[in-house]
Amino acid sequence: PLLLPFSGRQRAAESGIVGGREAKPHSRPYMVSVQYRGVHSCGGILIQRDFVLTAAHCKYTWGSCTVVLGAHDITKKERTQQRIEVDEYFAHPGFTGNLNNDIMLLKLKKNATLNKYVRTIGLPKKNRETPANIKCAVAGWGLTRANGSRSNVLKEATEKMQFSTECKHIWQKHFNSGNEITKAGDSGGPLICNTKPQGITAFTLAEDCNNPQYPHVYTKVSSFIPWINANF
Repeated sequence: PLLLPFSGRQRAAESGIVGGREAKPHSRPYMVSVQYRGVHSCGGILIQRDFVLTAAHCKYTWGSCTVVLGAHDITKKERTQQRIEVDEYFAHPGFTGNLNNDIMLLKLKKNATLNKYVRTIGLPKKNRETPANIKCAVAGWGLTRANGSRSNVLKEATEKMQFSTECKHIWQKHFNSGNEITKAGDSGGPLICNTKPQGITAFTLAEDCNNPQYPHVYTKVSSFIPWINANF
């Protein structure tokens, strides 16, 4: 299958929630809109006051990057929003533009102000397995329909995880069960299971990002905890 992983193929870089519902405003205060030239490009999560976790394919070369915290509607200048420029990019050294190690830290130029609208989210334990068939949530802005229309407000959806053996059968050589996980249904930025971020969007099917036969693949956050801690 033709895969859709990178910023040059815009739809995978966005935190699209196809068929999702509008989230309760500010119910996910760790959510981040990663923007270039004021345009939402990717989702992310705030893991420290000055660090955002996102996908490595979200590093673009056109214009400076700003993160928007505390947002619900990213087209409005809500009083809850904080806009902070990115100071440094720490893409995983094993990411070379292929499908593996698709994870990146963004170092912010200043600390976020933590309040009820902006909070950090804790990370999972190292190499903790995510059981199949548990319910996990995806959240983000961006694509809401397969035809490419976008949502201005934060959307969310609840889906179940799939077994690694099923995903390996579907994606074959493109799927690495050691540092990737999959779920059925909607595409999204972070994948939240039991209040912890278990995944970061990696890739999906280019021809149809909502094809249920091809579950979306996420970089497995718990596999990268030592690398994340080493870069704080």
